[in-house]
Amino acid sequence: MSLEPFRSSDDYAAAYKASVENPELFWADISSHLKWQKPWDKVLQWDFTKPDINWFVGGKLNITENCLDRHLESRGDHTALIWEANEPKEKAKKYTYRQLHAEVCKFANVLKKNGIVKGDRVCLYMPMIPELAIATLACARIGAIHSVVFAGFSAQSVADRINDSNCKMVVTSDGLNRGAKQMSLKKLVDEALEQTTSVEKVIVFNHLDWDPEMKSGRDLWWHKEMADVSFWCPAEEMDSEDPLFILYTSGSTGKPKGVVHTCGGYSVYAEYSFKNVFQVQKDDIYWCTADIGWITGHTYLLYAPLMSGITTLMFEGVPTYPDAGRFWSVIDKHRVTLFYTAPTAIRALMACGLDHVLSYNLHTLRVLGTVGEPINEEAWHWYNMHVGKERCPIVDTWWQTETGGIMISAIAGLTPSKPSHAGLPLPGIQPVLLNGEGKEIEANNEEGYLAIKFPWPSMIRTTWGDHERCRLTYFSTYKNYYFTGDGAKRDENGLYRIIGRVDDVINVSGHRFGTAEIENAINQNKGVIESAVVGYPHDIKGQGIYAFVICDKLPENQEHVREEIYETVSSQIGRIAKPDKIQFVSGLPKTRSGKIMRRILRKVAEGEISALGDTSTLLDPTVVEEIIAGKL
Repeated sequence: MSLEPFRSSDDYAAAYKASVENPELFWADISSHLKWQKPWDKVLQWDFTKPDINWFVGGKLNITENCLDRHLESRGDHTALIWEANEPKEKAKKYTYRQLHAEVCKFANVLKKNGIVKGDRVCLYMPMIPELAIATLACARIGAIHSVVFAGFSAQSVADRINDSNCKMVVTSDGLNRGAKQMSLKKLVDEALEQTTSVEKVIVFNHLDWDPEMKSGRDLWWHKEMADVSFWCPAEEMDSEDPLFILYTSGSTGKPKGVVHTCGGYSVYAEYSFKNVFQVQKDDIYWCTADIGWITGHTYLLYAPLMSGITTLMFEGVPTYPDAGRFWSVIDKHRVTLFYTAPTAIRALMACGLDHVLSYNLHTLRVLGTVGEPINEEAWHWYNMHVGKERCPIVDTWWQTETGGIMISAIAGLTPSKPSHAGLPLPGIQPVLLNGEGKEIEANNEEGYLAIKFPWPSMIRTTWGDHERCRLTYFSTYKNYYFTGDGAKRDENGLYRIIGRVDDVINVSGHRFGTAEIENAINQNKGVIESAVVGYPHDIKGQGIYAFVICDKLPENQEHVREEIYETVSSQIGRIAKPDKIQFVSGLPKTRSGKIMRRILRKVAEGEISALGDTSTLLDPTVVEEIIAGKL
């Protein structure tokens, strides 16, 4: 059975009404389109106070049977995956559903041969190559829990994630290509493993022929392990609530939290949301530019397109290499119909001028999407006019690592699409705006805190090893609500506009970083006494990182100290978390109790000096004047 998407605005309205009036009946119907090894006994049990959420109770399935096996008879020879290399001259690789199924089964057998069993955690730290997709699916095939770590994170970040989830194996490659740069991943894994004790095996894919150092008894070559295993591996029977993967995301404290998604609800929601938002057709060529190291790559590059039986495209490179026409070249080359990317990428390409985009036809495109952060109006119009040629609907999707799938978005071509607005909630999603007292704001043209009042299948179940952190972060702020941490406005037609985080999290190019984890890294530098980090508007990234740093004495060579801080942040977290601006200050605006007034620092960083409010109650009001005078 296949899930047919809504085909009219009336379909959407009827589905939304049904999903609110009888959610369990609604989701029972949606879930019936999956391949279940054993049907579920009860659709939903839930309690937001604990939190304790269980979907499709008693049901057994394996997500890879829904991604691969169920397509073999009717679409086995249809292209499942296209891989486009970093270098334009390198030939693209294509895998049919039958070929991908065989590779996944083989690597699943490799995992089993090396001691991985259901419930073990496997860290995947790899470039955007087909083997990353294969390894991810192979883990799911045997019930191992994958933890994909973006290959831009530092050795320290890898070690932290391995230790938090007690990973038994790491799968990596010798190195990676990213535009004009190359990086040794194996070397970083070796550094990370000096700080861990749980990893027994490392499997290395030979991507760049670099001949890295291999530790005897621990390190194994991918190609040698794949040489003598079977093309068939049965799909492990997984309970609907068994963990499928852990994905680490930053919070307002320094320690990344491992968001846990489970097998049944995630599978149901991934396919349902994808098919409807993008109005998927069976011969679509779909390209999501996200890395599998992020939730967008998990749900909408890998799992949802394969469950839908269409062709998904995976890209190793970056949008500006070898020039700013690379995205558009790939679209024309592979006749892409559905394109999903980040506003950061769009703004970066806008800055490169029109010549690059106008050199390409782009006539195969049918739907455009954006993800990671709200898209600003200027970028929306540029995307609409020059990429979509004013004929492709744009879906500006709002969701989170924790939600597992798209929550609020236009349904392509069916529901309203308004610049800078995510749109209406998908059927099955019940968002609300809350005031400071936690009361629902029912009127339109109002602003409040965005929360969800009823569970949905792909929502977070826990944070790995620390359920109390999950409760405190998402379910304690407002009783009986999942709190998103975002503020939002609702216009006169009920369309939602996301207006940003209300906690100490900065959204840089669609990637979230807790201010505390960046401050912790900065404070490790010699001579640094204290720091405070805030976000500020950035033309390309959406938000930039502005650091205010107190040293034991004002640095004589400020650039030298800045470089040391850049290096520390890069090594502790990754280059993507490097501050854009570092201002050295003698003090920070604090209350008499010692709390840093980040609101004031944020206003200074944003250039809104006239909106600082009353500073007379600060411990030392003159500090603010000094900070304003030295603003970068």
